[in-house]
Amino acid sequence: MKTTIDRVFGLVPAMLVAACVLSFGARASEPTALSLIKEGDRYVGEQAKDKIVQIRSEKSLGTLTPNIWYIVFFDPTATLKATEVKFGAGKMLGVKRPMRLLEPVTHGDIPLDADKLKVDSDLAISTAVKEPLLENLKITATLLKLERVGEGVLGGGMAQPVWKVRLWAAKLRDPSRDADIGEVWVSALDGKVLKTDFHLNRVD
Repeated sequence: MKTTIDRVFGLVPAMLVAACVLSFGARASEPTALSLIKEGDRYVGEQAKDKIVQIRSEKSLGTLTPNIWYIVFFDPTATLKATEVKFGAGKMLGVKRPMRLLEPVTHGDIPLDADKLKVDSDLAISTAVKEPLLENLKITATLLKLERVGEGVLGGGMAQPVWKVRLWAAKLRDPSRDADIGEVWVSALDGKVLKTDFHLNRVD
């Protein structure tokens, strides 16, 4: 018959497995960027609801999925026509009216067509990290921005919403450190890679 101590220590592996599963589940359920739009609608006026001009994140920590997001709404009642809602782990952290001085000039204050946003942040990340040039690197973090890319920027095509996915990779000589290796632009319409701008020498 097992002693009480044996029974206790016998439970330890099972407890560790359960903790890992719960941890993975919590991380897997991290809200995506587009799923936060409706939540953000709760904190802006009727005139701004669903009128997204930009979504961006902070650099992710310990995972490829950011958990700090900023949803920027077109708000005609604001001085600079924008209201920004900040989220952390799906919870509202603050609301402010940001300084967006250049956007009216670059047409960055025109709301995106929400019905055409078919690619969410999770798919944009998975698409970016699958780029062939990154195959031998350990990608450690991402930072995302969804915004309208103007006409002519992508070879003369029409303006469209684009995910700009910035990537970090572990350094080859010191994997405990990482380096910013550039960006992948992913269409928010169909998930195609539109542009890559890598600086892979930074991992040396």
